[in-house]
Amino acid sequence: MSKKLKFETDAIRTQLERSQYLEHSSPLYLTSSFVFEDAEDMRASFAEEKERNVYSRYSNPNSSEFIDKVCKMEGAEEGFAFASGMAAVFSTFAALLDSGDHILSARSVFGSTHSLFTNFFPKWNITHSYFKIDELDSIDQLVTPQTKIIYAESPTNPGVDILDLEALGKIAKKHKLILIIDNCFASPYLQQPIKFGADLVIHSGTKLMDGQGRVLAGITVGSSKLIDKIYRFSRITGPTLSPFNAWLLSKSLETLAVRVDRHCENALKLAKFLEQHPKVNWVKYPFLKSHPKYEIAKKQMKAGGCVVAFEVKGGLNEGRKFFDAIKLLSLSANLGDSRSIITHPASTTHSKLSKEDRLAVGITDGSVRISVGLEHIDDIIRDIDQALS
Repeated sequence: MSKKLKFETDAIRTQLERSQYLEHSSPLYLTSSFVFEDAEDMRASFAEEKERNVYSRYSNPNSSEFIDKVCKMEGAEEGFAFASGMAAVFSTFAALLDSGDHILSARSVFGSTHSLFTNFFPKWNITHSYFKIDELDSIDQLVTPQTKIIYAESPTNPGVDILDLEALGKIAKKHKLILIIDNCFASPYLQQPIKFGADLVIHSGTKLMDGQGRVLAGITVGSSKLIDKIYRFSRITGPTLSPFNAWLLSKSLETLAVRVDRHCENALKLAKFLEQHPKVNWVKYPFLKSHPKYEIAKKQMKAGGCVVAFEVKGGLNEGRKFFDAIKLLSLSANLGDSRSIITHPASTTHSKLSKEDRLAVGITDGSVRISVGLEHIDDIIRDIDQALS
């Protein structure tokens, strides 16, 4: 076929070459190592004179299929798959940074990423500065001769704020910096940051890519030059995705488009309902017209994603009553599941941050994050309504 295949078709038809058994679905390769035809084959393989599987910590057919699919979805050259989303975040930074380097990051990042920047990287003389998500013009003044990376999430966790990826891409190019975008909340179906200037894109495969709360996984994709550095660091340090989880994820990607379509449809309906609720102070969802970055979201995303953020009136006490009254939705810290999940960021995902740090990124004691699932929207709304009431 001469024409480029559509997203949904690539997700289903990108697969391993069939074995002599001509299987329709890719088989599992649950092996730690691979054998060689002779001494020369072994030598050439370890010398990287030929592309082939040597050891599953380096590569495995199931991991390769998963990586190939995500690269096609994101428009990336190469990728590497990890045992978790945070393994992908840490390994990507560790592979690219040296002692004395400086990171420029958006202030609104996942709590564990913030802990990396503040608690661990300083031990290796790696520093960071934060910029406010609505003050991208300030980035130029924060760049130093030691700055190597600009990092951001969009939409952000848990506030579903939006950053202008095209503007970040231009700033990174101007200063010759590496732009890394965590695309977890959007998924490659809704947004491809490489189109806007990103050099690398990171995902927690645990979320929408899996979609059913079964596995932990992470992946980084982007330019082959940068991925080669990440690969060489990771094949030594060993944060590699297991073949079984890679196989599961590869199958899950076949339904990513239809699942995310329903997630977004449900989430928008819920956001509109919450906007009118008397027990709610504010609601944030990228495709609500009231979202402060609505126009930018429409420019760079296909739809608004599965996460809705809002604040319950009455602060912490009313928030606790609300959570205790939930009957159908799951109280959990995950997202992107087929089941709707409700989370209190201040006491869970961002509890390690000080109250001042939480407030700096808009996380109040009454903030609620809902990952809207695939149940019927009427049932989701009914449960939230009765809990608020």
